[in-house]
Amino acid sequence: QVQLVESGGGLVQAGGSLTLSCAASGSVFSIGAMGWYRQAPGKQRELVATITSGGRTNYADSVKGRFTISRVNTKIIMYLQMNTLKAEDTAVYYCNARLNSHDYWGQGTQVTVSS
Repeated sequence: QVQLVESGGGLVQAGGSLTLSCAASGSVFSIGAMGWYRQAPGKQRELVATITSGGRTNYADSVKGRFTISRVNTKIIMYLQMNTLKAEDTAVYYCNARLNSHDYWGQGTQVTVSS
C-alpha cells in the first residue's frame, strides 16, 4: 500500500510559476515509476509527466520546455516545477505511483491560472 499527498497548488497569473510536491508513504521502497496527471473540467485525465526510479523522464508535448519533473528517492518525494503557466494548464493535478503493476493516486491539488 502507498499513500500519496500532493501540495503546492493555487492561483497564479499567466506567465507565473508554481511547484507541486507529492509525498509518498507506506511501501515506498518498492515504488517504480511516478508521474503527474491532470484533469480539467469536462475533460479526461491526461498525462503531464512521468519519471522512473532511475530518473528517466517523459513529458506531454503541451508542457515540454515549461515543466520539470523530479524526485528524491531517499525521501520518495516528487516535484513538478511549472513555469510560464498558461490558462489551459488550469486543472486538478494528481500524483501517481506504480507499485507491483498497481497504480496509486493522490487526492489531487487544484491549479488555476488566470489570464
